Amino acid sequence: MLKFKITQELKPNPKLLELIKDFTYKTKKGKVKVLLNTNLQFIEPTEYIITYPITITILEYKVNEISSKPFYIKEHKQKYNLKEVEKIIQNTTFDIK
Repeated sequence: MLKFKITQELKPNPKLLELIKDFTYKTKKGKVKVLLNTNLQFIEPTEYIITYPITITILEYKVNEISSKPFYIKEHKQKYNLKEVEKIIQNTTFDIK
């Protein structure tokens, strides 16, 4: 049986929470886990599940300095940075109104 130790809990991004404050959503905190007796790290992303007025799932990964796109939108199957996510959210809310 594999045993993990949680080394860090990842908090939701306050800037993204501000963007989706008018939506119906749930968040799930991310975690950084280490497989015991090894040095292997596993990262569970922070999950933002928006259910109203659009249905979209945004995953936020803890990234290193090399990667500049920490957000992944499941429905689009692409990575984005915060500005791109902001544009997508604004465009979908504009389309709905």
